[in-house]
Amino acid sequence: MKLLIANRGEIAVRVIRACRELGIPTVAVYSDSDRGGRHVRDADQAVHIGPGPARESYLRIDRILDAAKATGADAIHPGYGFLAENASFARACTDADLTFVGPSAEAIALMGSKTGAREVAIRAGVPVVPGSDAPIGADASNQEIARAGARVGYPLMVKAVAGGGGKGMRVVDSPDALLNAVRTARSEAGSAFGDSAVYFERRLTKPRHIEIQLLGDPYGTIVPFVERECSIQRRHQKVVEESPSLVVDPRLRHRIADAAASVAAAAGYTNAGTIEFLLDEDGSFYFLEMNTRLQVEHPVTEMVTRQDLVHWQIKIARGERLTLDPECALTPQGHAIECRIYAEDPDAGFMPSPGLVRGIRPSAGPGIRDDGGVIPGYTVPVFYDSMIAKLIAWGGSRPEAVARMLRALQEYEVLGVRTTIPFFLWLLREPDFLAGRFDTTYLDRLLASRRGDSFSAFSEAEERTIAIAAALDAMFRSSAGGNDLRCSARSAWTIAARHEARRA
Repeated sequence: MKLLIANRGEIAVRVIRACRELGIPTVAVYSDSDRGGRHVRDADQAVHIGPGPARESYLRIDRILDAAKATGADAIHPGYGFLAENASFARACTDADLTFVGPSAEAIALMGSKTGAREVAIRAGVPVVPGSDAPIGADASNQEIARAGARVGYPLMVKAVAGGGGKGMRVVDSPDALLNAVRTARSEAGSAFGDSAVYFERRLTKPRHIEIQLLGDPYGTIVPFVERECSIQRRHQKVVEESPSLVVDPRLRHRIADAAASVAAAAGYTNAGTIEFLLDEDGSFYFLEMNTRLQVEHPVTEMVTRQDLVHWQIKIARGERLTLDPECALTPQGHAIECRIYAEDPDAGFMPSPGLVRGIRPSAGPGIRDDGGVIPGYTVPVFYDSMIAKLIAWGGSRPEAVARMLRALQEYEVLGVRTTIPFFLWLLREPDFLAGRFDTTYLDRLLASRRGDSFSAFSEAEERTIAIAAALDAMFRSSAGGNDLRCSARSAWTIAARHEARRA
């Protein structure tokens, strides 16, 4: 097998690492903006596929298939995002005699439709959040939209049928706001997914977001894993994930896992996927949707089960059987937590902070895992999601995992762009977070109460260190002709830190 990764950034690096461990040669693809990307450097081969905008590069099925043909790759891993949940892409890979490391095109099409997935869950006997069972298309009249909203009841959520990641989603508290919410959700969904259809779903007031990772092989075996808690969300986008959940006991865990496995079986699902649920305050849970790909937060599952999900993805794609003990997969070993580090400025409303990464020093030490996708000298582009790394901490208990995460965040150093690290240093010290008293609305409410307070965790001395390091880095790069950015950034940081130590 020779595998092409149809993606970029940290997930491409993650897949490349798994392939190295399995002895599989890899091919990276890259746009103009990613020419200096880490995944390009780490792969055995790399192929340029177009300009920076995703629609001209990472979303070009023809160019990705041409890259596979030119390099002799016989398998494709889609990662997540871009074409990962595109049934046409999976079908095109199969038609080109390429092994698609993921579910079948039919399963992607079925479960990628939010309304179609609801129907599968209902047939499997799994409870779903009350909502409209059919898509509300662009031709629906205002009267039809109003009647559909009345049947579901308020508050409700307007959701893109082909959506995900909080896009094409609006909260509606009263009938007066429904039509405008539908218009904006349709517009956003059409731009993001090429499909403007929406549906309605009753909004639970204070739910928790619980999801079940699972694997399925071609022989009918489906293995669900211990749950992930993904309730810490900002504007419907996950920010912090952990496993296991503090509010899920072994009995509830098995009930939710059985429900997830039933949905996957009803869909004829193979490879890696995730079934997402909303858990109500009374302990009732409801099917929300299925993600027909590897999740961003998959490392927390790996940390508490000691399994490599990408290894299993590849093995299943090669026709191997799942040999996992189902009970072990549902028995957490310790606790893991993940923070998504973005090139964003939390003091400016989390606006993207693109630019040159002059230096980066990831955290390490006991229980720490860094899934990074950026190297010094790389310019974070404006065209894509701004996540530069995922930081994962494991501990024997949740308090130990949180303490390790705080230590690792304090050690993590990035020069050149603002990041969300100061935000996490604040959030992970909040009393309600530490006590596990949160739901999917918690973070938005907490942020609204801050009233513009700064998240900055830098002391005056640390600010001076950054300024000195940036100036020295520019000097080093100028004298070296820009040929050794990693060395210069590291040297700049070291000299600046020593300068501040002498001042102290």
